[in-house]
Amino acid sequence: MNKFGKVVGAAMVVGAFLTLSACEKPAGPAERAGKEVDKTVEKAGQQIEKAGESIQDTAKGDKK
Repeated sequence: MNKFGKVVGAAMVVGAFLTLSACEKPAGPAERAGKEVDKTVEKAGQQIEKAGESIQDTAKGDKK
């Protein structure tokens, strides 16, 4: 393929990508609620992990 054909092909790929990314629908209420649930679960998991580490430290006698 010649240089011109490669440039045209690359331009078509970039154009298609930009067109598809512009068509993305905004998040609906269920998706936003799901993201909030994910955040909450992540935070709870972090707190549980911290508590587990604290229990291990206490069991070893390494009080913080």
